[in-house]
Formats: sequence, structure tokens, C-alpha cells
Amino acid sequence: MLPTLGEVLGLDVIRRGSPQVLAGQGGLAARVRWVHVLELADAAHLLQGGELVLTTGIALPADPVLLARYATDLATAGVSALAVELGRRYVGELPAALVRAAAGSGLTLIAFAREVPFVEITEAVHARIIDAQLEELRASERLHEVFTELSVVGASPDEIVRQAAMLAGRPVILADLSHRVLACEAGSADPARLLAGFARRSRAVGPGGQARRTAHDEASGWLYTPVGARGEDWGRVILVCDGPPSATDTVLIERAATTLALGRLLARHQESLDRQAHRTLITGIINQAHADPAEAAVRARALGVPVDGRQLIAVVLKLGDRDPGGRRPGEPAGSGSGRLGMLGLSAHARVLDVADITAAACRAERIPSLVGTLDDARAGAMLSLSPRADSDRVLNQLATRIFERAGTPPDELVIGVGATAGSIRDVRRSFLEASQVADAAAERRDGRGAGSREDRPLFYRLPDLGLRGLVHLLRDDPRLQTFVERELGALLACEPDTGLLEVLAAYLSAGGNKAAAAKRSHLARPTFYERLGRIERILGTDLSSAESRTSLHVALLALEAVRPPQASKT
Repeated sequence: MLPTLGEVLGLDVIRRGSPQVLAGQGGLAARVRWVHVLELADAAHLLQGGELVLTTGIALPADPVLLARYATDLATAGVSALAVELGRRYVGELPAALVRAAAGSGLTLIAFAREVPFVEITEAVHARIIDAQLEELRASERLHEVFTELSVVGASPDEIVRQAAMLAGRPVILADLSHRVLACEAGSADPARLLAGFARRSRAVGPGGQARRTAHDEASGWLYTPVGARGEDWGRVILVCDGPPSATDTVLIERAATTLALGRLLARHQESLDRQAHRTLITGIINQAHADPAEAAVRARALGVPVDGRQLIAVVLKLGDRDPGGRRPGEPAGSGSGRLGMLGLSAHARVLDVADITAAACRAERIPSLVGTLDDARAGAMLSLSPRADSDRVLNQLATRIFERAGTPPDELVIGVGATAGSIRDVRRSFLEASQVADAAAERRDGRGAGSREDRPLFYRLPDLGLRGLVHLLRDDPRLQTFVERELGALLACEPDTGLLEVLAAYLSAGGNKAAAAKRSHLARPTFYERLGRIERILGTDLSSAESRTSLHVALLALEAVRPPQASKT
């Protein structure tokens, strides 16, 4: 950064001249672009602005009117300051007319009380200027390397903004044209204060002019530049400054904008910026990335989703186990259905499609929401409902619209809903519950006691899952696993060749009706009865006991929950 006039006056070579600022004290913060020695009375036309003009005054006119014009012309030319050495033309002090004219025109006027070689001043200041220019070149090269690397690796907008903030050492915000915050890196600043009333403040800061698209708003301290390509802007990057921005700041913010624009052009088949911003916030809530829940609330509000005094409901949408052709294992080619079963659609692309469909459904139902992908099989949404809204009615309408848009039956997409949260602090718990419910409901959907398609609800809550859902939620509990081994261990040791587990499952599913169970198993009654007898002897239990049957039924449900799908034959 170019040295200020105040910094130049602090150099040893200038201090030896005992400089005194006679006018324009407020100009000491001005940047000195060059040092120029001029012994002419009409020198203004030779200058370009930003110069420190040195003179002995020997060529200056004696007429006060001409002296005043000389000072006014230099001020108009935009020089940093005029420094006059006393002793040759002026002894003791400068003419009062010159001092008054400098003060009136805003020109910084300096008098050297002692003789000082101008060449030494020129050499010292130019060395500082060249060093500053070299430093700016190095900084520019560093910015070029960082943003080029970000472009090559396809960095997300969140990562680009984070790197820009680290390089600048100040907060950086990416917002869309609706003044919603898509990405924000607050650094050491308070995120709540940084984003409070962002949309209102952003609208108050107008766009840059056509000639200079990057602009600095002194009132807000924002240095901002539009983001877009092919003549179409879709947002802007904001660097929050604590003082006048430097040339390096301008280069940084413009390189960040270019990298963001290029990334969007290269990411046509990836998540939209909205989805990425929402996913980042949802993931942060689930992983407790925000040390203070208030920060998550501020970020949600900045994305246009109110969280105060609202019903906050987490929803997890889980896709079925289909291959990239839209088929489950063992299904023939072409059996995939709907948008989510299109041939050649990867798992990641399918879940992105689910997120986009869900976001569109929320917009159609006028539900403020955060919607993003969670992994390659699940998308998540945080719905923000008014305190008086009927959540079940809203969820039914939303789920209906999602299935209509997806063209997918409920047995290929499961929607799990968590408990209603009264604040952002409790949304994580709602997401975890919704995720567990979706997993358990997916197990039911795969044919294990799920009933017909018509019987299946559009979405599931924890109470909808019954005993099977509870067992699924507890499947990783060592105590449940120990229970399974205690109840079925002896029988499992005889598997898989005997098929006794299938016989036991059929018998328990028939409620202890041997004849119905035998028919369902396609076995003759004597054969079926003989195998039940073997099961009783192996397990050392009496299957006529209702309590024994209940215990074994729970153990079988738990076994299904912990075994991979292909390993479970029930």
C-alpha cells in the first residue's frame, strides 16, 4: 500500500528538515504516489495527482493573487502536498497569502525550516513507494494462485468465501439479488451483529456504476462487486472494511467474484447456490458446528427463514435402494419409475433432485424452509410454520405435492418427520429423530409388515412405527444385541441350512396359528409341526406360551434391524 503523507513526514531524511504543516492538517492521510521537484510557477498542468511537490520557491511570484492561484491550481491537480524549503526565496516563514490560499483550497502546505537535499527525499520516498508496489504485486500473485487453485478443484461458494475472508483478514459475505446471504465468513466478528438486518442494509447500498462495477460504500464500510457471467449478475460479494479499502482489497474481492461466477458455470449439474447454502446450515445444525445457537438462527434469518416464535419441524427424505438405473437389486431393466428412477441417474443426482423437488414444493405451499442434501440417499428440510398452523395438515399437503412432483410412489421415497421444536436449539434433536424415523420406515417399506401401498402413510412420525420402529431405533444398543443372542443364539447356530428361522417367523406372524403358518410357508402340516418341535427343543422354550412368542417376535424384529437386508429372510 502506498505510504501516507503522515508516514512520509516521519522518515528520518524529512525529519532532519524540521517540517511544519502550515495548512491542510486533514490531508496527512492522503497517499503519496510520487515525489516531484518543481521550480515553476505554472506547474499544475504537469501533474497527475498524488504527488508530493518539493520547491524552494525561487520561481514563485511575489503577487499575492498569483500565489493564491498557484496554490489553488495545485489543489485542483490533486497533489498530496506542497513542501517549500525556507532559506532561499523565503526566510523565516512563507507568505501569508500562500498559507491562506492553501487552507482555503484544502491543499496541505509544509515548510522545511532547515535545508534538506531534495534528492535524498526523492530517493527515500520512492524506495517506500516501490516497496509498496512490489508488495502489492506479491499479494496479487498470491491471490491469483489461491483463486486459481479454488477454481481448478471446483471449490464450493462457502469455501471460496472462507478463503477470501482469510486472505483479507475481514468478514466476507456472498448474497443473491434478493439480498439473502448464501455464504458468510465472519472471522473474528460477531456473526449475529454482522448479519442483523442484512437484507435491509444491503438494499440501502446501491449497485456500482457501469464504468466501475466495484464500489465502496463509506457509510456501511462495504467494498462490494457483482457476481455473474455472460452479462447476467446473480449476486454480489461484500468485503466488510474497517477503513478505506486498498488496491489489494479490490483485487481480492474481484478475484473472489470471478471464481464464484466460474464455479457456477462449471456446476450446472450440481447443487444450486441456494441448496449449497441451505445444506451448509443444516449440516452445521446437526453437527453442532455453531458454538452459539443464536448464530444458526441469524444465518437462517439471513436466508429468509424465520425461527423466532415458530414451529420448527425437521423432515428427512430417504430414497429407496436403487441402482443408477433406478432398479432395486434383482429388478429387471426399465423397472425404475418416475423422475427419481430415470435411467443413468446417479445416487447423488437423485438426492439432489429430491432436494430441488422438496424446495419447490415448499415454495408452492408458501412454507419458509431450509432444504439441502444430507448424503447420497437422504435430503433434509427444516420447515418454519406459524404457531397457529396445523402441522399434520401442512405436512400432508407438502408430502402429496412432493410425490406428485417426483412421480414416485411412497414405497420408493420415505419421508420421516421429527418432533416439533420451539427454538433453533432443539432443531438438531428433531433432525436426528426424523433421520431415525426415515430409516425405520424404510425397513417397513421393504416388505416387512408394511401392508399394501394404499395403507402406507405419506410421512412417518415416531408413533407411526410401533414396535418395529422402536426396535430399529435401538438396533445399535448392546443390550438389544445381547437379548437377540440370548433368545435366538442357539437357533442361529443351526442356520442358514435348516430354514428354521423362516418357520419361526411364519408361525409368529400368524399369531400362533399353526395351520395358517404352514399354508403360508408352503409346507405340509406334519413337516411344519415337526420343525416347530425342533425349534422348541433347540431353544428350550414352549411356543404355546404367549410370553415366549412375544419375546421371540421382538428378537426376530431386532435381528432384522441389525442384519443387512440380504441376510434377513423374514
